[in-house]
Amino acid sequence: MKQQVMTAPGEIEFVEITIPELKENQVLVKIMRIGVCGSDIHVYYGKHPYTNYPVTQGHEVSGKIEKIGSKVQGLKPGDKVTIQPQVVCGLCYPCTHGKYHICDDLKVMGFQTTGTASEFFAVGSEKVIKLPDDMTYEQGAMIEPCAVGVHAVLKGGDVSDFKVLVLGAGPIGNLVAQSAKALGANSVMITDISDFRLDIAKKVGIDFAINPMKADLSKEIIKAFGPDKADLIIECVGANDTINDAIENARKGTDIIVVGVFGDRPTIDLGFVQDRELRMIGNLMYQKNDYIKAIELVDSKKIVLEPLITIHFPFEDYNKAYKFIEDKKDKVMKVFIDVNQE
Repeated sequence: MKQQVMTAPGEIEFVEITIPELKENQVLVKIMRIGVCGSDIHVYYGKHPYTNYPVTQGHEVSGKIEKIGSKVQGLKPGDKVTIQPQVVCGLCYPCTHGKYHICDDLKVMGFQTTGTASEFFAVGSEKVIKLPDDMTYEQGAMIEPCAVGVHAVLKGGDVSDFKVLVLGAGPIGNLVAQSAKALGANSVMITDISDFRLDIAKKVGIDFAINPMKADLSKEIIKAFGPDKADLIIECVGANDTINDAIENARKGTDIIVVGVFGDRPTIDLGFVQDRELRMIGNLMYQKNDYIKAIELVDSKKIVLEPLITIHFPFEDYNKAYKFIEDKKDKVMKVFIDVNQE
């Protein structure tokens, strides 16, 4: 079978390897779709701080079970599935206290361990999550970023009737905003400097879409939410400007969930955070229950994914997908790699 390998930043090769033999607790998944995400792009440019080369990518994934190991239960050949890409130790304090997603020795497929970018992928059955039969492979590959959105919103607790501000309208910001609405928020505002991405946000039903380069964000928040502003703020960019927008526009006592991955260390006014009793809460990845909730919300059409789909590339054109993203920049949402076809 073919396997993708990024040998160095911007350099992708394909190698022929043997289809893996299954262990008794593993399943063999025929990989169908892989989504390219922001973290993959960091790897492409050599800017991901926790990834070494060579590396096989792929963590936003959908596929179909080809074979199962002798002790696998609850799964069968032909099942449509996605894969939870965390590899954890099971022994550290977070793992033994219900927080395995922040394992002290966390490895993520496609970054610190082999990803799914191959025609077939052998994986422990406990990491495989069934998808509804009528869910498309594109939807299935986007359950992973949907789970990021669900986990981020739930870090803010019960958001029923909340007014939520989401900074950043890229794929993750969009799905965070959609998750907030799907989980009961009263209204959601999303911001971005890309009108293309703001138009996508409007298409999926986000209440307010604001370009802070063209409008005064502070005034727009009060206009949309009233003088009490937002009940919850979620930063999804990982940039100095947006985290400061979050802090400066928060009412006293507000929670700020930090989802964006910061390439550079930001400069923020912690005196402001202290004086206003703001809480800044880190957010990393998800757990299996977030996947289950994400599948439920997509299946019930409370989260709409089709407007986010930009383009597909054949497996052999993996490098062209990155070039497309590089050329189009903020006119791209979700790019898919089609590994196999049906």
